[in-house]
Amino acid sequence: MDKARFTIIQVFIVASLVLLVGKAAQLQLFNESYREKARSTTLERWTLYPSRGLLYDRSGKLLVHNNPVYDLEVVVNQMDPDMDTAYFCKLLDISVEDLRKKLDINWKDPRYSKNLPITIFRNIDPYRFTRLEEHLYEFPGFYSVLRNLRDYPHKSAAHMLGYISEVDQRIVDKSEGEYLPGDYIGVTGLEEKYEDDLRGRKGAAYILKDNLGRKVGSFNKGALDSAAVSGDNITLSIDLELQAYAESLMKNKQGGIVAIEPSTGEILTLVSSPFYDPNLLSIKRDRGAAFDSLASDTLQPFFNRAIMAQYPPASIFKSVVALIALQENIMQADQPIRCPGYYEFGNQVFGCREHPRPRNVSVALQWSCNTYFFRTYQEIIDRFGFNRPDLGLNLFNDYLETFGLGKPLGVDIPGEEAGNVPGPDFFNKKYPAKWFSSYILSMGIGQGEIELTTIQMANLAAIMANKGWYYPPHFIRNINGDPSEIPQIYQTRKEVPIDNTHFQPVIDGMELAVTAGTARRSYVPGLDICGKTGTSQNPFGEDHSVFFGFAPKNDPKIAVAVYVENAGSGGAFAAPISSFIMEKYLNDSISPRRKYLEQYILDTPTGNIALQQ
Repeated sequence: MDKARFTIIQVFIVASLVLLVGKAAQLQLFNESYREKARSTTLERWTLYPSRGLLYDRSGKLLVHNNPVYDLEVVVNQMDPDMDTAYFCKLLDISVEDLRKKLDINWKDPRYSKNLPITIFRNIDPYRFTRLEEHLYEFPGFYSVLRNLRDYPHKSAAHMLGYISEVDQRIVDKSEGEYLPGDYIGVTGLEEKYEDDLRGRKGAAYILKDNLGRKVGSFNKGALDSAAVSGDNITLSIDLELQAYAESLMKNKQGGIVAIEPSTGEILTLVSSPFYDPNLLSIKRDRGAAFDSLASDTLQPFFNRAIMAQYPPASIFKSVVALIALQENIMQADQPIRCPGYYEFGNQVFGCREHPRPRNVSVALQWSCNTYFFRTYQEIIDRFGFNRPDLGLNLFNDYLETFGLGKPLGVDIPGEEAGNVPGPDFFNKKYPAKWFSSYILSMGIGQGEIELTTIQMANLAAIMANKGWYYPPHFIRNINGDPSEIPQIYQTRKEVPIDNTHFQPVIDGMELAVTAGTARRSYVPGLDICGKTGTSQNPFGEDHSVFFGFAPKNDPKIAVAVYVENAGSGGAFAAPISSFIMEKYLNDSISPRRKYLEQYILDTPTGNIALQQ
């Protein structure tokens, strides 16, 4: 071989070596994707799940806690093809067929990879999992994940607490990495509203593995690890004992109850009936059947009547009409009106009933005189002339808006409805030719098109108790013991543009209604309850029973609204139910003299439920 040829071969070999070394350096030192792939074969990142924040009532009683369960994950490429499948399934108390079905995964789906953990069994109870955990080292590729699911030590407050559920792909895609498949999220009630506070923050552990996929320790002595941070604990405003008692009063009835602490806007109890045990929707094996049963129930237990149902408020609305008329100087507090048992305007006659002469606004409220408030409302609407009812209605509705009517109050559970406060545009469409105050007089006594939610009625009672102001109703009391952390909206006082002096004759009338008027069944010696009944007309069946009020008259501690569907007059059910709630809260017990009435309320079904029985 000549020297020139040998030199060429040497140059070729050296050049090849240089190219190989350069390519290796490029792959291993400079190419990030290769480095990540290399790391993934020696490192695994395991998510550490936080405990979800706890919920307590105003006295510190636990309402929602966490129940530890285990998920089983598998990395398919790490599985031992010769594993003892029968023994594995025996430990887990499943059939071999069950395991095969779980491993029958569509690997074309980009969500799945044989090199990444996939959850195949969820919510394994601690007893079964302890049995498996002792032998899990014998089954490479299988890993345990500790999670905490919600559990409920009591059977009350399902509508306000809400429940959690597994995230769907839509939530995963929108969460920017916050949620991954298999994670849980609050989907209703307070669980949804305060999800950001309750969920906590995930941690991570980086595990070093050998070439057989076995754990050999933490990577870099845990330098990259981060601990999971538990969610915030939240104290709620509800009184658990009062909540359970209020639910018992509404058993076998349809409707809603809301009780508020007037000085703070804190909700003491919120009941929607029919209700259900929140444990039915805790995440467990039979949850789907329970959900389907509740969803198909014709009485609609998922429908939160306390904040979603929109009802004519009936005669409790007369108190608002009175305040607006007094503020606008349309009537005086001591103004009498003759009531012959009806109100007549032109060729129209609107009914009232026999009662003592309404010599002033207090007596008119005491006996719920329709004539008095037909006339008063008509004078408000005709304030700018009989031919301009639109201006009067706008004036009236502007006041209603300051009372929190015609819009959601902003309670901190989802689904609140606005009620219905129709304006001139509505009636222009309904009566294209022309309309006048006489067309809408029924709204002056809380009938017709006007609709409120039960929580709006309770807030009206709080406004009466405070003589002109309120805080938006809410459940949150503090976060991790700090009341300053609650949303600013619930710390902001709202005023209504009614002079303080105008409230006294209205409140006096509400007191008279209880002591010697339409709400006598709600009288409790020593409580100084002020309230107003309503009988909401129902063209499709039995009328609805309505009441709102507060107690005591001076320095009020509780404001209540009760709406019982198809239960007759306001004094029949709503008024006594309200009084029992106030008495229970203020006295902690029911007077022996009223036990007979309490038992009647507890035992008597109403409306559609009564018909079914």
